Amino acid sequence: MAKIIILGSAYPLRAGGLSTFNERLAEEFISLGHEVIIYTFSLQYPGFLFPGKTQYATRPAPLNLPIKVRVNSINPINWWITAKEIRKEMADLLVIRYWLPFMAPCLGTIAARVKKNKKTRVVTIADNIIPHEKRPGDTFLTRYFVKRSDGFVTLSRSVLKDLEQFDKKNKPKVFSPHPLYDNFGDKMSRDEALKILKLSADYRYILFFGFIRDYKGLDILLKAMGEPAMDDLPVKLIVAGEFYSSDLPYLKIIGEKGIGTKTILHTQFISNDKVAAYFCASDLVVQPYKDATQSGVTQVAYHFDVPMIVTNKGALPEMVPHNVAGLVVEPEAGEVAKAIAKIYKENMLENLTKGVQTQKGRFSWKNLVNAVFQAAKPS
Repeated sequence: MAKIIILGSAYPLRAGGLSTFNERLAEEFISLGHEVIIYTFSLQYPGFLFPGKTQYATRPAPLNLPIKVRVNSINPINWWITAKEIRKEMADLLVIRYWLPFMAPCLGTIAARVKKNKKTRVVTIADNIIPHEKRPGDTFLTRYFVKRSDGFVTLSRSVLKDLEQFDKKNKPKVFSPHPLYDNFGDKMSRDEALKILKLSADYRYILFFGFIRDYKGLDILLKAMGEPAMDDLPVKLIVAGEFYSSDLPYLKIIGEKGIGTKTILHTQFISNDKVAAYFCASDLVVQPYKDATQSGVTQVAYHFDVPMIVTNKGALPEMVPHNVAGLVVEPEAGEVAKAIAKIYKENMLENLTKGVQTQKGRFSWKNLVNAVFQAAKPS
């Protein structure tokens, strides 16, 4: 059995996608008999760079997960101290989550220092290599980080392709789809979910879930709600998630399209214990992304057997086969509206739900663990 360090977001940071993923991955390693320690951030983002209201959790600490709060993303002295501590652990693997070039100096420096023990191999799980929201210096920073990893696991084929631009040494690279988020509790009845959310059973609900960033296309979905194809449908849109960009453009669309009565804004951070209610109250999850690699929201929908409408960006069509687990459309308001209307008017929900259930087996945490060990082997 291996000794594994996971370096990335975890408690006491709040349970967004990164923290939830890392903690669930640690649980999987432990269930397979491995020893795991998570090293997480004491400071992940400086306050002026963090778009949400708070970076820290109100939830209790996860049970039976050894978590050390050590890493300050902007303090180079801290990187050296943390790396020295991790290096002395003499772990077999250091598994790093990489999602943003801003983190490259911190994570890359720690990786390089840890490897000086001549034992620990560094495997990166890459959410993105080329970020959705690009900034000057991204390429330089990503190259700095990539050089310091021994192998890579990507959660989409598009990221695997992007990685080829940065690694010229043919290090091991493995694609393993994002596993199901199965740690948000059990499926509940629609009536129970509606009661929790205080929503009327007289309407059907579609869901936009997760942090609201411009590239996720909420503006497209709001415009779709005002399209003629939606006029005769007793459908309301739930927007559940915190704004990570200005809310003004979205509120303007709601006003201009006259969809205030058709839009339910729960635009705050959604804690883990509330996630099930949002998905179980909804007939459909809509991901109108303008740019994408993969999405954890898709894997929550799979867990709760909710069909999806996704755009033809990144790995979304791979994850949601068209006419099987949902519909794949162009990122345009008219196309999204037609897809929503088609599903309701042609009574497609039952068959799509069955399709979701047939696809779930592709997305296991054990497969991801196997991919990490495969990427750790010397090339």
